[in-house]
Amino acid sequence: MAAQWTVPDGLRTAPPRLPVEGLLPAFAAPADLRGKVVLVNFWTYTCVNWLRQLPYVRAWAHKYADHGLVVVGVHTPEFGFERDPANVARAVRSLRVDYPVVADDDHAIWTAFGTSAWPALYLADADGRIRRHYLGEGEYQQTESAIQALLLERGASGFDPAPVAVHPEGIEAPADWPTLRTAETYTGYQRATSFASPVFVSPDGLVRDRRHRYTAPAKLGLDSWALSGEWTAQPQAVVSDADGGRIAYRFHARDLHLVLAPATPGGSVRFRVRLDGGAPGPAHGLDVDADGNGVLDEPRLYQLIRQPGDIVDRTFDITFDDAGAGAYAFTFG
Repeated sequence: MAAQWTVPDGLRTAPPRLPVEGLLPAFAAPADLRGKVVLVNFWTYTCVNWLRQLPYVRAWAHKYADHGLVVVGVHTPEFGFERDPANVARAVRSLRVDYPVVADDDHAIWTAFGTSAWPALYLADADGRIRRHYLGEGEYQQTESAIQALLLERGASGFDPAPVAVHPEGIEAPADWPTLRTAETYTGYQRATSFASPVFVSPDGLVRDRRHRYTAPAKLGLDSWALSGEWTAQPQAVVSDADGGRIAYRFHARDLHLVLAPATPGGSVRFRVRLDGGAPGPAHGLDVDADGNGVLDEPRLYQLIRQPGDIVDRTFDITFDDAGAGAYAFTFG
């Protein structure tokens, strides 16, 4: 039987104290939050950092629901297609987000909280005072300890003090931090690294808002990427205009992900992935087979490479057999 937290009498009236950081902003929460400990989780469904945090938030929502905790997910989109309610609803179902979610399409709640990153956690006590916040992945035990402290302040008892046991798999598995050396990379010109940088390699740079034929160099330096074929660089993405459009990236990480969306909603684009010029084999990700074949059929994060064994510098490339692929951002793990 799991141990139950028996609280000494002194702690019943004076539980561990957390500093007051401010008041919980008013927002259209889907539940009555009065008298509850509230954990607000800012997320957007293509964010790999949030995807790796999700197992913990999900587990806390389940474990502490009967003790006074309410978890509210605030979906604040990063990319245009993440504003589509159907896309968000599909993500909620497929990712098993089984706590209430508020749509923050105009970033009003994001602005009210003053947050600046995905994911973000804000923890408020039963009086609506923010007592802890954290941006990014990590500090899971510290956050859970804070949840427990505020529940004790509220008078809750009987929950297991041991941290939740989380064993994430697939896209939710933690990054291999010791080998992760390549940073997140946006492809759209609004946030892509400047043309003079070694990150994007092309004699013409990114040609904005019009169709252009790109040629990749024969060899890429580490942490650089290039386009081949006909593409249009848009503010948030590069979009393939003809069959055979290709993106290459020289990277150092266990995992490589790419946020992709069909240029035409409901469209389907076949693609092929190569690693150092060959099929990925056992290094294939969840969204390709060992031969490197996959299909882009919905806007989301695609895991294309997950390497076993030693991690070294590798060259990744993806070729879209059909026109109409939108590539938004590379992330690594």
